[in-house]
Amino acid sequence: MSASAFQKYLSGMDYPAGKQDLISHARKNNAPDAVIQVLEMFQDKTFQSAADVSQEFGRVK
Repeated sequence: MSASAFQKYLSGMDYPAGKQDLISHARKNNAPDAVIQVLEMFQDKTFQSAADVSQEFGRVK
């Protein structure tokens, strides 16, 4: 999965956001299980921007 495909499910996300905020937002955007599984691997921290999320995506991918 590419970072851009991943970010598609987080479009409209308000930052800062926690890991659980990202998961629930992705679910609202009908993200597939693969996206949710990647989000579950994220560190439990506050993400300040989509760039923060992309960085974390690169770390866990």
